[in-house]
Amino acid sequence: MFNLAHIHEAIAARVPERECLVFRDRRFRWRETTDRTRRLADVLTAHGLGTYGDRSDLANWESGQDHVALYLYNGNEYLEGMLGAFKARCAPLNVNYRYVEEELLYLFGNSRAKAIVYHAEFAPLLEGLRASLPEVRLWLQVADESGNALLPGALDYEAALAAATPRLPVELEADDLYILYTGGTTGMPKGVLWRQEDIFRAALYGRDLPKTVEELAQRAVDREPPFRCLPMPPFMHGAAHWAAFNLWHFGAAVIVQSKPRALDPKDIWSTIERERVTATTIVGDAFARPLLDELEAGSYDLSSLRLLTSGGAIFSPELKREFLERLPQLRILDNLGSSESGFQAQQSVSAQTGVGTGRFALSEDNVVLAEDLSGVLDPGHAGTGWLAKSGIAPLGYLDDPEKTGRTFPVVGGIRYSVPGDRARHEADGSLSLLGRDSVTINSGGEKIFAEEVEQAIKHHPGVYDALVVGVPSPRWGQQVTAIIRLREGQVEDDAGLREVANEHVASYKLPKAFVYVPSIERAPSGKPDYAWGRAVAEAALFPDADGAAAVSSPPGAS
Repeated sequence: MFNLAHIHEAIAARVPERECLVFRDRRFRWRETTDRTRRLADVLTAHGLGTYGDRSDLANWESGQDHVALYLYNGNEYLEGMLGAFKARCAPLNVNYRYVEEELLYLFGNSRAKAIVYHAEFAPLLEGLRASLPEVRLWLQVADESGNALLPGALDYEAALAAATPRLPVELEADDLYILYTGGTTGMPKGVLWRQEDIFRAALYGRDLPKTVEELAQRAVDREPPFRCLPMPPFMHGAAHWAAFNLWHFGAAVIVQSKPRALDPKDIWSTIERERVTATTIVGDAFARPLLDELEAGSYDLSSLRLLTSGGAIFSPELKREFLERLPQLRILDNLGSSESGFQAQQSVSAQTGVGTGRFALSEDNVVLAEDLSGVLDPGHAGTGWLAKSGIAPLGYLDDPEKTGRTFPVVGGIRYSVPGDRARHEADGSLSLLGRDSVTINSGGEKIFAEEVEQAIKHHPGVYDALVVGVPSPRWGQQVTAIIRLREGQVEDDAGLREVANEHVASYKLPKAFVYVPSIERAPSGKPDYAWGRAVAEAALFPDADGAAAVSSPPGAS
């Protein structure tokens, strides 16, 4: 039986004096993290939170556990919040701290959150929402630099823990829930529901799964020296807390950067140097480019760093090559997966192997389904299809059977997770990832994958960042448009960008227009904001028109 709280307790019993969690000047050993998370569980239980009702029907399990919303920046409290909720047999859920009032009301209402753990900075916004959230029984406020006073009726996080009793968690089950809200690229966020044992097997351990918790804990004991891991993205996204739990399951110490509210390369590299971090996690190019720039500008002892993992966004071959040139001891893992599937494919590179083709090695139970979901495409099939995974999968989306049916279809009698990534299964068995279907551009009857074109453009040495969108066109229906942030000192050069990109993608996929901007909007996770990109492109290309249909394609487009 694998339950995330049970696993952490088992490891803590074996390595109580090892460092477990570090944030700024706060250093917690495994026994101290265990004590604090047991206390948090006691606070939740004292407010009547936990499990309830008949939990025998998995399809209706969303009504069997109380849900705890974590509205927090990175810090020790975020991971404590997850573990404490698990130990109270509640289901924690992530809240995007960039959400505005309407989005927050939707999320808290859709999740039926009974408790909200939040940084004091968000107290004024929450004060205006409280009357609309009558189901919330517990408001737990984490003090921060804002100095905001406690909301009326709220508890101070540290004071509440100090007054609680660190009780041993009981009756933990493999069927207890893990919830991950995912915004995707369109629509309101959706709560993905997993059994804890399933998310553990699908995403929170390596490929060599242990047979028992005891075996897992012994592996953690035997891991000497233990990993020291710094996940850079916000814990409110799966990529970061998956990384933390993955290495926690090997007895690691999780390090949190000192300035967690935005990517600060100086702080990141300084923390890695000071804490002798051995493994870190990024989200593709959006993190890689500024980190590499800081390596060029500053001087750091990064000899401890051995593993760099990326997931959630494109990690260009050129930037991987730059990392290996500067830090030749690195092993780089580019992981492919989603909230709805867990781990699906991986590319591993090092100075010894070179960057290679950029293709991924498919893991077990992963296939490419035909576009019409008629069956599985064989390796070498000329067409593109959907990256899909069978076997272990989520229960579905919280309170959304229609979306659950679309994302988890049954094909040939097998239930698959199909999150929306388009891919091609190559003849050698490898996977070429083309990008999200939701940002596919239909130009002149051809489907063009935005992320594929972005990656081709980024081979140009003058490009700092790129975003590709489709905008309306009277000739093409949609035309491919690239939004470009140039590196400092570079000049605009449409022809040069097209020439480099054409070395990697066919000419019909090349941008018909370029829009140059000083910066590109991305979420804290590093994922691109395509809605912002389309608005910027249309404003630049059609400044005097009510709609794009009145405007011809830009000069030089073909």
